[in-house]
Amino acid sequence: MSAVRPPAPRSDPGPDADPGPGPAADPGPGPAAGPGPALPPPPGPFRPAFWRSPLRGPWFTALLGTVLLVGLPLLLLTGLLSYAAYNPDLPGNDRTATKGLLGFYLFSWPTDPHWLYRLNQGVHVTLGVALVPVLLAKLWSVLPRLFVWPPLHSARHALERGSTLLLVGSGLFEFATGILNMQLFYVFPGSFYTLHFYGAWVFLAALVVHLATRVGKLRRGLRDRGMDDLRATDPAPPTITRRGAAALVGAGSLGLAAVTAGQSIGGPLRRTALLAPHGGGNPGDGPNGFQVNKTAAAVGIEPADLGDRWRLVVRAGNGRRAVFSRAELLALPQHTASLPIACVEGWSTDDQLWRGVRLADLAALVEAGEGDGVFAESAQPRGAFRAASLRANQVRDPRSLLALHVNGAVLSRDHGYPARVIVPANPGVHNTKWVTRLTFGELP
Repeated sequence: MSAVRPPAPRSDPGPDADPGPGPAADPGPGPAAGPGPALPPPPGPFRPAFWRSPLRGPWFTALLGTVLLVGLPLLLLTGLLSYAAYNPDLPGNDRTATKGLLGFYLFSWPTDPHWLYRLNQGVHVTLGVALVPVLLAKLWSVLPRLFVWPPLHSARHALERGSTLLLVGSGLFEFATGILNMQLFYVFPGSFYTLHFYGAWVFLAALVVHLATRVGKLRRGLRDRGMDDLRATDPAPPTITRRGAAALVGAGSLGLAAVTAGQSIGGPLRRTALLAPHGGGNPGDGPNGFQVNKTAAAVGIEPADLGDRWRLVVRAGNGRRAVFSRAELLALPQHTASLPIACVEGWSTDDQLWRGVRLADLAALVEAGEGDGVFAESAQPRGAFRAASLRANQVRDPRSLLALHVNGAVLSRDHGYPARVIVPANPGVHNTKWVTRLTFGELP
């Protein structure tokens, strides 16, 4: 009589195959290891049998986590660089007065290359939009862990769940506020820059703690091992393979990138930026036919504010002062610079040909010091960014102008007539329009 051989263990079908049926439904946890029986989990999502998707598993979760592990650090880096580009430690530029040690990395934002901010912000916004499907799919894949029972069973478990809560909360907050700002929905309870800045640091801290406890699990997950708590105990019949689901998420990301990136690439691709307010729309024809964020009417500027009585006051910390009409500015030496406008929302223009008076020449007229920056004020009566500070390196760059013309034509009102600041690699809102006062050195 031959011996009966035990059945061989079943191997996991892997990410390519349709996930087959799993083990029988778990009726609930057995007796606790300690004294006394464990309380059974409440009905619903706290019971393992509630989660039936056959897609959840270590490989799918680890793959999405790997994509985020590559994309999120780049997103954080470009976001922090974007904050630095605003020269937030200069007067009038920042409302994040209590940033303290979190501003340790700030540096003098350079003017070369002149497209630096355009590239940085285009990558930041396009990447952020493209990662939305990956983030949502990753959160869906680990959703059962939100309902583990008991909710806490050790101090280490409490730390892990707390860091995960901060990671998910701050991640959703950063993505939501960024997309709202990109779409020009200014509905924030305070400054977007302050909220986004602090949110980024909370997210970074939670991400470091999360990675410290999850890197090993991520490696095992890519081999479709470990993280067994994500597998359905009673999976429903599959309708798509795990690789198919991953391809669907990837297609969604590429599609979102395709309808966003054109707003910063420009040219014919601008028409493909269907999700970007400054993408597909036609800003107009002629020399002034390029994008604007705010029009003169939108910020309350009246025609009389920019008429014959308009004057530019130029002052220095040494007490010297000069006043110019537009005609007098036109009589000064004129220079040209080919520069784009790039904004925090991710949109930018192609290089435009600006013509006007160098900021350095205006500084020299009032004998400002070589190390003096400038505080530019606008005729804009209300709204954010009606004034901005620039560093000395920005003032001294020969391409930094008080522009009077663009592309061979007089500035339009919406592009800053009678005069506007234009500085290489500068965030668009700091290229102050409708300038009425330039104060060198003695910043408020």
